[in-house]
Amino acid sequence: MSYETLNFLIADDHPMVRDALASALGQAFAGAEVTTAATLPHAQAALEEQPETDALLLDLDMPGMDGLTGLALLRSSHPTVPIIVVSAARDEAVVRRAYDFGASAYIDKSASLEEIARTVRAVLDGEIFAPPEAQPADSFAQRAAQLTPQQWRVLALMVQGDQNKQIAHKLGVGEATVKAHVTVILRKLGVRSRTQAVIEARSLALPAAETVRP
Repeated sequence: MSYETLNFLIADDHPMVRDALASALGQAFAGAEVTTAATLPHAQAALEEQPETDALLLDLDMPGMDGLTGLALLRSSHPTVPIIVVSAARDEAVVRRAYDFGASAYIDKSASLEEIARTVRAVLDGEIFAPPEAQPADSFAQRAAQLTPQQWRVLALMVQGDQNKQIAHKLGVGEATVKAHVTVILRKLGVRSRTQAVIEARSLALPAAETVRP
């Protein structure tokens, strides 16, 4: 594999983390192109511009992410891009769910830059890492995997407390379209109400954790 043709995207809201990761990738993969983003919308725009991105290094706790909801949205929108989560969240349930929602690897932010580079190289070679303890896939993850990218966008806005009219305005669609999406979302998630759907989706939020920065 020629490193000169590689394209990486680093999505993290902390400039020092972005710089450190970009430096690590630059040293490990000479000639590779590294793009950075500080929010979920910026990451989405970067992926739209470069859909052939070879790997996305993703922080779960940055603006727009809503915990694992952002990971699920990115995985649904760009199913072929390997996602390597680089997070300070150490809760094993969060790690398992990250894998459930399509992460190829999960790295603690306290890991050395050399270890991060080794993990990225392994993912590029086609490896998918397993959670610390192999457990059956979470049923919510299985149900949520049926949602389309647009349905994930609607669900994410529902979690933020937006009503159909606000969601329609933000997504540039009609209110009737949003209402139809909500109906399908409830059916796919196996819940009876909007409130239940929001409660289920909020389980994807990250637990409070100490901030760990390289």
